[in-house]
Amino acid sequence: MSGPGSVTTTVEDGVAVVRLDDGKMNAVSHDVVTGLHAALDEALSSATSVCIVGNDRALSAGFDLKVMQGGDVDAVMKLVNAGGELLLRLFRHPQPTVVAVTGHALAAGALLVLACDTRIGIEGGSSKIGLNETQIGMALPDFALELAVARLSKRYLTRAAVQAEIFDPAGALAAGYLDRLSADVVADAVAEARSLGALPAAAYAGTKASLRGS
Repeated sequence: MSGPGSVTTTVEDGVAVVRLDDGKMNAVSHDVVTGLHAALDEALSSATSVCIVGNDRALSAGFDLKVMQGGDVDAVMKLVNAGGELLLRLFRHPQPTVVAVTGHALAAGALLVLACDTRIGIEGGSSKIGLNETQIGMALPDFALELAVARLSKRYLTRAAVQAEIFDPAGALAAGYLDRLSADVVADAVAEARSLGALPAAAYAGTKASLRGS
């Protein structure tokens, strides 16, 4: 196991299982950004695929509110830009990436979902998933819009990105945040990552780069 703190990584039969757990709502801080970069580095050296897992409350409820509401504009921009660089790296990561949406995924948490190749949510769950930036008076940055356009259903794009509609897992499946629902979301996500990791790596990476590189 590597990455002490709220981001830990274990390599399990070829899958780099990256667990987010700060005991709360998994706020995206600079430490979390650094930990996720380290996890992707470890996956490249020691695994064939990546599976990101939240805790029982949330995958992530967004950027660290202590920074976002702290009144320091430079600090806010620094965190948002660091998060954007991470999300775009994850979106273009050459290995298969799967996310187990174990609870709420809001704002930057929803973007983390959109950046992964396969997104699995909880069947029958009541988690809240969506981009709530408009609700809190914040315009979506360009990198967030790129992820939304690339992954969300066109029919839901205005509702999700502009009007900040928040969805339960069933609604998130229809909107394009999720690919499927599972009663055992973590086990299913890890198994999916293992299966995708068995695909020819160069072909997977090359096609993904062609699709998402620009």
